[in-house]
Amino acid sequence: AERASLAGVQHVVLVLSGKGGVGKSTLCSQLALALRGAGKRVGILDVDLCGPSIPRMLRAQDSAVHQCDSGWLPVLVGQDQPIALMSIGFLLERPDDAVVWRGPKKNALIKQFINDVAWGELDFLIVDTPPGTSDEHISTVEALRPFQLLGAVLVTTPQ
Repeated sequence: AERASLAGVQHVVLVLSGKGGVGKSTLCSQLALALRGAGKRVGILDVDLCGPSIPRMLRAQDSAVHQCDSGWLPVLVGQDQPIALMSIGFLLERPDDAVVWRGPKKNALIKQFINDVAWGELDFLIVDTPPGTSDEHISTVEALRPFQLLGAVLVTTPQ
């Protein structure tokens, strides 16, 4: 059952950085749009739980996540070939609500995002991670271990 959610995903790409404010979410959004423009089926998983910016960047912040028999349905953005999105930003009452959770609760939600979202058939799932090298990164990589992890993009700045 755990493999079912990502069974139709061909490649997973992590987007990481050692610090905040370097443009990870912007790179994720632009990469997803470019891949979609190339005819690929794309999803973005936003595991930046304290700063979920993907919904706002793709103008989907007023959307809601729904349940189906196989788990949560990602929010679809775009008409012709939509980009599938999952973010804690869709689960908050107000988009600017703060998420102040300890590690175990964050890690459980990351695992739930990976195991319980019905992504369907995707060529690429892009994972937007929080800044730094925290428990969230370890939980994400551990939960993705059984799947096709294509690689990672490390976003840096010149300083």
